[in-house]
Amino acid sequence: MGKYSILGNHGYGDYITWPSKEAKEANMQRLYEIREELGFRLLRNESVKLQKPAFSGVEASIDLIGVENWGKGFGQYGDLKKAAANLSDQSFKILMSHDPSHFDEQVKNFSQFIHLTLSRHTHGMQFGIEIPGFIKWSPASLRYPKWARLYEELGRYLHVNRGFGFLAFPGRVGIWPEITVIKLKRK
Repeated sequence: MGKYSILGNHGYGDYITWPSKEAKEANMQRLYEIREELGFRLLRNESVKLQKPAFSGVEASIDLIGVENWGKGFGQYGDLKKAAANLSDQSFKILMSHDPSHFDEQVKNFSQFIHLTLSRHTHGMQFGIEIPGFIKWSPASLRYPKWARLYEELGRYLHVNRGFGFLAFPGRVGIWPEITVIKLKRK
């Protein structure tokens, strides 16, 4: 069904002083090309219907929505209304939105019901204490109430993945890297 991606706050090059507006734009164009070369379709405030072939006469589809970064305190390029403009109210929707603050600020009360939002951004701040089944804490929780795991609110779900990358410090202390596999099942 393809590989899809979105941009995070660092993808725009906003934290770098560029010699010119044109240099920054050339960098963005190269970023788009690299994602395409890797076989990813970059969703920029748009959606795509993922259609599963009929099985026992039943068709299944998911509207996958991808917004540009929208973050509280970070770049707000995302336009959820534009991305979901042509979607049916009845369809099953998954939203890719890099910053989990988007969920609380817009997604959970959005006019269309979005079943699942997938986010990252926090990295668990690459530091914390995690003993499975006992405790999971990171300073990320002081800035992001929803920083790592599956959350449910108003019947809508948000999964925040801590990722496997890093920022500044090239490592992690107590917060493991994470790759999430989500298996969707029809009711």
